[in-house]
Amino acid sequence: MREYSLPKLGYDNLAPFLSSEQLKIHHEKHHKSYVDAVNNILQEMSGKDIKQKRVLKDFSFNIGGHLLHSLFWKNLSDQKKEMPQEIKDSIEENFNSFSEFKEKFSSAALTVEGSGWAALTICRETGNLIICQIEKHNVNIYPHFEILLILDLFEHAYYIDYRNKRNDYIDNFWPFVDWQEVNNRFTHFNKWHKIEKNEENSLN
Repeated sequence: MREYSLPKLGYDNLAPFLSSEQLKIHHEKHHKSYVDAVNNILQEMSGKDIKQKRVLKDFSFNIGGHLLHSLFWKNLSDQKKEMPQEIKDSIEENFNSFSEFKEKFSSAALTVEGSGWAALTICRETGNLIICQIEKHNVNIYPHFEILLILDLFEHAYYIDYRNKRNDYIDNFWPFVDWQEVNNRFTHFNKWHKIEKNEENSLN
């Protein structure tokens, strides 16, 4: 089986949002641990006598950690990115205004219990933008929702720089969002969602 690999970051520093130390430990220690674990589990899966329940639970947790972190790194940038019109219009349509969306997303992030994530998603069925909380790495909770923007709320994501001040971490996140990447995910979803709908209609 092909192994998973740790993605390279497109930046070296995200100060003042994240210090170089925080960024390096999060990426090279925590994210790498999920990649290493899932590759080890793949090797274990190739064996004959495995404990399915434990192995599959461990696989779900670690592959979720890898995939969510990969999305997280890509929706950050050390360059200020203006919000493209497509995603701006959709946010305003679904949340009335960007400021209302920002307030609701920040509240969702602040109230994540324990370890988890806050995410802006888009529903495959309705096309609605929905703010979700993800517990730990359980991406299987939202199989019908594509992630457009995500924020890591595990303590390892911010504790060196912010200690227990999660609200400051969330406030400092916004200037470093790569809105072009968020828009790319949004337009990619719309492209393939349209294709899927057309294929469904042709079968009816």
